[in-house]
Amino acid sequence: MDAERTLGVKGTVAPNQFTYALSPEDSKRFAAYGDALLVQLAEAAREHARDEGYTFLGPVSVALEEDESVAAGTFLLGSEIVAAAGGGVVGSLVMEDGRRVEVGKNPLTIGRLPECTITLADTNVSRKHAEVRPEGAGFMLSDLGSTNGTFVNGVRITQHELVDGDVITFGGAAKITFEAS
Repeated sequence: MDAERTLGVKGTVAPNQFTYALSPEDSKRFAAYGDALLVQLAEAAREHARDEGYTFLGPVSVALEEDESVAAGTFLLGSEIVAAAGGGVVGSLVMEDGRRVEVGKNPLTIGRLPECTITLADTNVSRKHAEVRPEGAGFMLSDLGSTNGTFVNGVRITQHELVDGDVITFGGAAKITFEAS
């Protein structure tokens, strides 16, 4: 990531797509937990980008490839910057169970109603509790007049421009983390 970063209009842009080439032997060893490994590697990339102040132009993705030219116990890593479809900004809301909901050009709603984009089964959450919508080069979180409030990093908000790593709490209990790409 560090070797392939570049300067963008709004700061340092880092690669967001990574491909690890593994030997056939190592590929077989990782097969049983490959999906979990991909999630951990993507999270490590996001964490490093946060630590360094890098931004992404699209969602982070990681793939494992088998390559007979790679020796067992080693790997090759390729990375590239790939913009989100349509060139728009991309972020994700990460649920406590690890599920991810991508936020893009369309607003999404959060609440207890089944027609909300994200449905939370918590009686402290209002039927239509909050909304996340694109605004400028980022995303705006708005409380929709909920009874028990919307909090970002422990502070009650009516509106808040989301930044990478924000922890959003709805009704005092349900937590979602925002990740920029």
